[in-house]
Formats: sequence, C-alpha cells, structure tokens
Amino acid sequence: MNTLHEGLLQLGFEAGEFSGIQILPIDELEAKMEKYISILQEYNAKFDLINTDGHDEIAVRHILDSLSALPKICSIISGRFASLAEDQLSLADIGSGAGLPGIPLASALPQFHFTLIERMTKRCGFLNHCAAELGLKNVTVEENQAERLEQKLFDLCAFRAFRPLEKKMAKVLLRILKDGGCLCAYKAKKANIIEEMEALPQKPKYEIFPLVVPFLTENAGTEEERERNLVVIEK
Repeated sequence: MNTLHEGLLQLGFEAGEFSGIQILPIDELEAKMEKYISILQEYNAKFDLINTDGHDEIAVRHILDSLSALPKICSIISGRFASLAEDQLSLADIGSGAGLPGIPLASALPQFHFTLIERMTKRCGFLNHCAAELGLKNVTVEENQAERLEQKLFDLCAFRAFRPLEKKMAKVLLRILKDGGCLCAYKAKKANIIEEMEALPQKPKYEIFPLVVPFLTENAGTEEERERNLVVIEK
C-alpha cells in the first residue's frame, strides 16, 4: 500500500478542490510530497528537523497531518477572505522548522503566497532548498522570530508543534495578524486546548475543529491513536 497516496485519497484530495478553492492535482501533489519526504530524510540528521526517518511515518505524522487541515483552511479562505484576490491574501507558517505545515500547504495551494517564518539560520537554508527543489515559487522564507515581526502582516497564520499559547505568545501572534485575520493552530487533545485557552486573561474568540489524519487518528483504543484538532482563533 502506498501510504501517502491512500492518505491523500482519504482526505478528499482527488476532488481537486475544497470549498471552491482549487488545489494542486493529486498526482502532482503526491509527487511533490514524495520528493519532500526524500529531502527530509536526507537532511534530517544534519538539521535536527523531525523525530523520525521512516518514509511512512513521515508521510502520516507530518505530511498527512499538515494537509488534514487544508479543507478547513480553504473554507476559511472562501468565506472569511472571499473579498480578497488570490495575490492579495497573505498566509504564514510561524516557527516553520522543517517546513511543517507550510510546505505541504503551499504545495497544495500554489495560487497563494506563503511566508515561512523561522528563527534558525540553518533551518532557513533548508527551507529555501526545499522551496527551490519543489519549485514553490509562492514561498518566501524569512529568518525572524514571531516577537520581532511587524504588526498586521498576515491574514492567516498557521503553526504546528509550536510553543503553548500562553499570554505573551497569544498577544504576539494576534498582533501580527491583520484586522479580521485568524490563527490556525494544529493541536492535540481538546481538553488540553480548552485549558490552554481558558487560562488566557483575555480570551479570544475561537473554535476547535477535529482533524482526521489517515492512519493516525482512526485507531481508536490502541496505543497508536492520536487526537488532533485545529484551533481557529479570530482577531
């Protein structure tokens, strides 16, 4: 079984669109993601990028996990940002690291521009290499910290495996959003998310959307089960 291919089918990528937003054809996306997996495997040890080297584990825990939120992100784009032209919408991956979720998302949505924010120079070099190798002309890599970014830069910011949303970081992330923008945070257990959000002194408006990650979240009752959610926080 081709885990990546089967996972993309389960996520609905064969349809070629989500909420009226066109996505890269599934065969082209699969080819890019296979190449991305190979690059991750080649450079992982040198740049300390991810915690696994196995092809299928990378495909499930990193690629399919990143792409599992795309239907919801497309729904947000087609609704919340419907008045913006494709070249006006500014999307970002904060604390991009190995390029997750930014590179899979940018690969699937070539009509939108993505900025990958990463503070480590060597990882920025890796991200630029990935963008070049995958032909991602819609990607810009910026070496910076979230705390040092200008105000009101992006319409939508995604982040995954990032630091907890405590008071200071929530303020920083909301500050870099344009008015009417939103944060899309990939998180794990819903109970922990609610505790995290309720601990904020000024609670922002947010919703939690369960994510289905093929071969990861459906193994209920087993040690392999992983709960995944997308937290959408509005400004």
